[in-house]
Amino acid sequence: MSSSRPRSSSSSSSSSPSSSSSASARKRLLISAGVAVAAVTLGIVSWQATAPEDRPARTSSSAAAAPKGSEVHAELAKLARRESGDKLAAGRADAPVVLIEYSDFKCGYCGKFARDTEPALVKKYVEDGTLRIEWRNFPIFGADSEAAAKAAWAAGQQDRFAQFHAAAYADGAKEKGFGQARLLELAREAGVPDLERFQRDMAGEPAAAALQKDQEEGYRIGVTSTPSFLVNGQPIAGAQPLDAFAAAIAKAKAQAKAQPEPQADGQAAQ
Repeated sequence: MSSSRPRSSSSSSSSSPSSSSSASARKRLLISAGVAVAAVTLGIVSWQATAPEDRPARTSSSAAAAPKGSEVHAELAKLARRESGDKLAAGRADAPVVLIEYSDFKCGYCGKFARDTEPALVKKYVEDGTLRIEWRNFPIFGADSEAAAKAAWAAGQQDRFAQFHAAAYADGAKEKGFGQARLLELAREAGVPDLERFQRDMAGEPAAAALQKDQEEGYRIGVTSTPSFLVNGQPIAGAQPLDAFAAAIAKAKAQAKAQPEPQADGQAAQ
């Protein structure tokens, strides 16, 4: 790395355009680095999170070192897509709080969150317009995980993502595997109307591209275990109790009141 020369104390108080641009670039670089470091909390190993055996997540000591700067959380908050037509999201696109979930259908603790916590969040916060939940397919347990992720995306194209999600995370569902026949069975259970289209969509390039987009986002911010969450940029690792999410949502909602109202994608002011 090249080192910069120290400025003399006699430097002018006004900055040149080039020095201002350089300072801005350095700030962006520092924030980007901070985002990656802050997100190590998403990879904490605990009873509430799982990671592949060949790629262990970081130990809990990483959490203490994670920076908590508002700029870092602001950068992570920008990952919320707020796309009004997002088939893998629930809640208003302009909700004050966005929970982003990075999850794998073969992950036991993801299933625990889906069964025990998420329905309560939907009932209490999504239905009253406070919360939006955006799903990110983040398969880390091999080919079956990836196949299930593509199947969930394909079910979403026919507006049955929530139903497929519930079926795939039902108690005992993951033990049956996610082979092609099983995925078709889950699609039937989810009420996907056109099963031939479902199979085409699942095997198509758009499904692979959507999966890659989600995976690249997760890896870029340091996700190594599932489930992992961001609540308006604040990392939460693992299937924490409902109270932990309620506290994070309340804090994020209070902070959002002081900020300009979020706008859905494509609805920015002219």
